[in-house]
Amino acid sequence: MARKSILSVLLVVSLVVSGQERYVGGDISMVPSYEKANVQYLDRSGNRISNLIEYFRDEAGFNIARVRLFVNPTKETGVVQDLDYVAGLSKRIKDAGLSLMLDFHYSDTWADPKAQWIPAVWTSVADAALPDTLYAYTKRVLERMTSAGATPDFIQTGNEISYGMLWGPNGTRTYYCHYDKDANWDRLKKLLSEAGKACREICPEAKIIIHTERTNNLEGTKKIYNRLSSLDYDIIGLSYYPEWHDNISKLTSTLGNLHSLFPFKDIMLVETGYYNNWYPESATYDFTDKWPASPEGQKKFLDDLVTATEKMEYMKGILYWFPEENPYKNSVYEPWYNHGLFNPNTGKVSEALFSLQALRGITTGVEQLPGGESPLQTGSPIYTIDGRLVTSTDNLPCGIYIQNGKKIVR
Repeated sequence: MARKSILSVLLVVSLVVSGQERYVGGDISMVPSYEKANVQYLDRSGNRISNLIEYFRDEAGFNIARVRLFVNPTKETGVVQDLDYVAGLSKRIKDAGLSLMLDFHYSDTWADPKAQWIPAVWTSVADAALPDTLYAYTKRVLERMTSAGATPDFIQTGNEISYGMLWGPNGTRTYYCHYDKDANWDRLKKLLSEAGKACREICPEAKIIIHTERTNNLEGTKKIYNRLSSLDYDIIGLSYYPEWHDNISKLTSTLGNLHSLFPFKDIMLVETGYYNNWYPESATYDFTDKWPASPEGQKKFLDDLVTATEKMEYMKGILYWFPEENPYKNSVYEPWYNHGLFNPNTGKVSEALFSLQALRGITTGVEQLPGGESPLQTGSPIYTIDGRLVTSTDNLPCGIYIQNGKKIVR
């Protein structure tokens, strides 16, 4: 379409501009794997999406993406993100104008409350030397990311470390931490301190996140962050999955109490999600009456989550875990996890993908302007969608801009 025609039909979407940008996005660590398999992603009209990262940015309002990193990934389902993989994907994320969150698993496989195994290559390292090893590894990774043009804006030094990390070789729990017991917390603080030191040295502008997941256990969560209160970090990062962590009111109680206890820390939900097809029998809580396990149930869950948190100014963002999951006519991710934001029966985008952008103040109300020149005004600052000031309007390309509190698609 000619530029003149584009300018004659401009869309303006209202945007509430707050003092600080909120972050909306997801962990999209499997995108290259799906692309390699030539998996079909379809938009609302059934047209193939050619660039999924740009689609997340332009249509879903994403301004951040998270990528997980394993030391020497085992190549089991979903565990394929080595440093080469992560540097390449992260460069694409940064080039698209999105903020980047790097998630160090510090393991060869999934690190979570049930598994925090030392990478195989570190098992011969004496425990007293492990903090230095962690520092050197973190520094080396960040140097590589920076040189690749993929400097992280946010860094998780560990993934869901409610009970510590680097417990020992696979299957052991030698250095397990519990918030009600003193054992191993000094060790954990030393490990996190050295990881954070590397972050400050190589990526001084990046925000450091300490990530846990006991959102349904307020007292336990408070004790964890109290024990880690001497650490140098910026953001309390949390996981919230209702099937494991109870209802949204339990979450908001935890958020509010954490803010009161740690008022100088921002809070982010770095993981959330809901089922799109079936609900697991193993779930601790069943919310299918409120949020059916369907694309419609996903949307209602995310709409309710945004409504419950949008007034919390200290809650700086929500990231959906694995929005790109798409089992339609492929077996890239087996077994099917059932949280993706693409219809598993058609490959078509689910409406839930567009729910989170409301946290940024982007509404779905659209006003069509009369034909003519662009409503971008001279003499008033213009910003790109990711908040960068436009210094010259000469030959300004078509795209999405913000001026005078409005989002303008040009």
